[in-house]
Amino acid sequence: MTQNAATLSGKVALVTGAAHRIGAQIARSLHAHGMDLVLHYRGSEAAARALEAELTLSRPDSVLLHRADLNLCHEFPGLIERVRAFRGRLDVLVNNASGFYPTPFDDTGEEQWEDLMGSNLKGPFFLTKAAAPLLRAASGCVVNLVDIHAERPLKGYPVYSIAKAGNAMMVKALARELGPQVRVNGIAPGAILWPEQALGEGAKEEILAHTALKRTGTPMDIARALIFLVRDADYITGQIITVDGGRTLQQ
Repeated sequence: MTQNAATLSGKVALVTGAAHRIGAQIARSLHAHGMDLVLHYRGSEAAARALEAELTLSRPDSVLLHRADLNLCHEFPGLIERVRAFRGRLDVLVNNASGFYPTPFDDTGEEQWEDLMGSNLKGPFFLTKAAAPLLRAASGCVVNLVDIHAERPLKGYPVYSIAKAGNAMMVKALARELGPQVRVNGIAPGAILWPEQALGEGAKEEILAHTALKRTGTPMDIARALIFLVRDADYITGQIITVDGGRTLQQ
């Protein structure tokens, strides 16, 4: 049966990498639909606290902040225990946090491999594992932020692309492992926000030229897809929704 917006009130979501960019918009959208939030951040404390202040202005005591390094899996039990203590439940886990930087093939070392695999694959897997008992009890769901480059590798970013390919398979594998109690889905963004690393105007124009809608998307486009998966998609699991303006339609 299709749910409605009111059913999200009183439920709890954990959003990783929630301090800025897409993660912050996801947090705002879930909060606007009535959910209480546990917002994870690593280094962006000022941005996380600003977001907390923004959200609690409209609904006091509805947000809990937690700092953790998602490459350090031994920190996950403490994070999940804080979630449990916050409201006694967890309905939604959003694996949004992600490392992203170039790793030219000839120059890549184990440190970059471990870092990018940790933030994009290992961390989300073991955090989901730690959260599984609470998610099962709530008949909850998991949404991973994947990437269109899980299928079409990004030149100069081989380790990131490989890690996101693993993340995409994790969506499918964990949908089988955690069903029937927990649904697991993913969202693969295209050109939503330009990377924080410098990207020339020519490169941007080339990307948009290969996008059917000839424009970038917005974080709200991702948040809308996520609300659909969380609220309305009771019979969808193991799927990845591509939100890329038609970029993957072209070579």
